[in-house]
Amino acid sequence: MSRGHTAGSPATYVLLVAAVALGVAGIVYGEGDDSPGLQVLGGVLVVGSVVLGVRALRRGR
Repeated sequence: MSRGHTAGSPATYVLLVAAVALGVAGIVYGEGDDSPGLQVLGGVLVVGSVVLGVRALRRGR
């Protein structure tokens, strides 16, 4: 029974890296525009992506 993308698939990690990059960009652009809301959203995106990445690595073992 395959669920499509498994926790260890390369697509999962590519999406997580893209989400981290998007979060970092949100933090940088939010700082330049003096927008604390965008900075918070970027930070939440980065932290959430890291948590999901660690979780995917741990489940892959």
